[in-house]
Amino acid sequence: MESGEGQQDEADFQEPVSFQLIQISSFYNRSLEENLGSGWLGELQTHRWVSNSGTIIFLWPWSKGNFSNEEWMDLEDLLHMFSIGFLQIFHNSVSQRQLEYPFKVQLAGGCELHFGEASVGFIRVAYQGSDFLSFQNRAWLPSPNGGSRAQHVCTLLNSATVAREILHKIFFETCPRFLTGLLDAGKAYLQRQVRPEAWLSTGPSPGPGRLMLVCHVSGFHPKPIWVMWMQGEQEYPGTQRSDVLPNADGTWYLQVFLDVEAIEAAGLSCRVRHSSLGDEDIILYWGHTVNFQALLSLWNEIPAAQGSRRI
Repeated sequence: MESGEGQQDEADFQEPVSFQLIQISSFYNRSLEENLGSGWLGELQTHRWVSNSGTIIFLWPWSKGNFSNEEWMDLEDLLHMFSIGFLQIFHNSVSQRQLEYPFKVQLAGGCELHFGEASVGFIRVAYQGSDFLSFQNRAWLPSPNGGSRAQHVCTLLNSATVAREILHKIFFETCPRFLTGLLDAGKAYLQRQVRPEAWLSTGPSPGPGRLMLVCHVSGFHPKPIWVMWMQGEQEYPGTQRSDVLPNADGTWYLQVFLDVEAIEAAGLSCRVRHSSLGDEDIILYWGHTVNFQALLSLWNEIPAAQGSRRI
C-alpha cells in the first residue's frame, strides 16, 4: 500500500485510534491463579485468550489484521513468555512478604495512533484496582501512590532485561504496525452505517400526576448519535441520557428520559438524528404511545414475522 493511500484510510476513522491488550490476573495462592486476556480496538473487543495457554482467539474475521499466521505464532510466544515472567514476579513478591494472597492485578498495554504524528505506546498496571506501575523508556516506574510495594515490584521487573525488551518490541514497535493493518482489514465493518430502531415506553412513575417518558434507540452504528425530546421544533428542557452501551453485534443502544407532568406529555416527540439516516430524522410522537404499547403487547404474544422490524 502506498503511504498516501494508507493515510487516507486512517483519516477516515475518528482519532486517536487505540488498540490495547488487557490481562486480569487473580492470585489466590502460590499454586492457584486465574488469567483472562482480551484485545480491544477502541471500545470493540477483537480478541480474547486464556493466558495459561497463550492461544489467541480472533472474534472477527478481520481480527488478524494483515499479520501472517507465522507472525501471530511469534506474537503468541512473546506474550506467553512475558505473562509467565510477569506473574512469577508477583508470586515472588508474596514470598518476600511485600504482597499477600489473595489479590488481583490488571495490566493494560497498547498503542494509540494520532494521524500525522508518531504513535504512542503505553503499559499500565493496577493492583487491587489502583494505579501501581507504568512502563516508560524501557523501564518500570512506580505509581506515586504505589508506595514501597510498587517500588519493590519495579525493582524485580527492571532486573529482567530480556522481558523489558520484549515489552518494548510488542507495544512500541509491533502494536502500531498491527493497529494500522487492523484498521485497514476491518474498514468495511468499522465504517458501516446501520440505521437505528427507536420506540417509546414509560419508566417508573416519578410521582403523582407525572410520567417518565423513555425513548429507546438501538442497533445503530457508528456510535455518535443525537436524541432529544421535543415540543414542536424546540428541545424540551430536562432531557436525560443514559450511557451509550454496546450490543452484542457491535452496534449501540441508548435510552433518553424525560420526567414531565402527565398533562404536558401529549404532543411531545422523540427525535433521532444519526449519520445512517442522512437528512431524514426519526420522529416518534408521544400522542400515539397508548396505541403503540397495545400493539407491542400483541407483538410479544405472537411469533415475530420474518423480516419484521420495530420502529
